[in-house]
Amino acid sequence: MTRVLVVEDDPQLVRALVINMQARQYGVDAAPDGATALRLAAMRQPDVVMLDLGLPDMDGVDVIKALRGWTRVPILVLSARQASDEKVAALDAGADDYITKPFSMDELLARLRAAVRRVEDVPLAPTTTLVTTDDFTIDLLAKRATRGGHDIRLTPTEWHLLEILITNPGRLVTQKYLLQEVWGVSQSNKTNYLRVYMAQLRRKLEGDPSSPRYLITEPGMGYRFEG
Repeated sequence: MTRVLVVEDDPQLVRALVINMQARQYGVDAAPDGATALRLAAMRQPDVVMLDLGLPDMDGVDVIKALRGWTRVPILVLSARQASDEKVAALDAGADDYITKPFSMDELLARLRAAVRRVEDVPLAPTTTLVTTDDFTIDLLAKRATRGGHDIRLTPTEWHLLEILITNPGRLVTQKYLLQEVWGVSQSNKTNYLRVYMAQLRRKLEGDPSSPRYLITEPGMGYRFEG
């Protein structure tokens, strides 16, 4: 399911957007202000962000800049601002599309589908392919892990989990995101899966699994990799 984060402080418009998108099988989260939007974006990892520029707590352009600090998710601006310099500022900050209010729902949904297609057309090659630490080396392209000069056998599930973490170095990756990516949406509440597999990875990779240096737990939130 494609997840959309709607950032808009007009409750009537939010309701209309949610109803129309859910009817077309999109998953929708809504944020009434910039701070909530940034928190939800980190937690929910949306596939597309729809963003109003006129938010109560911060300018939408600042939200775009904050998002672009860590994600390439498509951002569709929905705004009553029609001046060309406003559009240029949003696009220069990293927005992918700009739709002026009022707009037709059909046009908006067509723009949304186009944004999703563009993402699907881009192969997801990890920017990090070789990670070397004091204790182990991971080669993502060769699917090879070594420690002390010896190969480490990792299961496909362990590889998938590790790949997500090490291609997002230093960033919190939420439990829900990991569960959905590795085991599927139906298992998104099975946090015990994560605990078991993270323990296995630590036993195989960490010098001291009981006091991990690389695979860090953020209690109640998720995990991060520190290279």
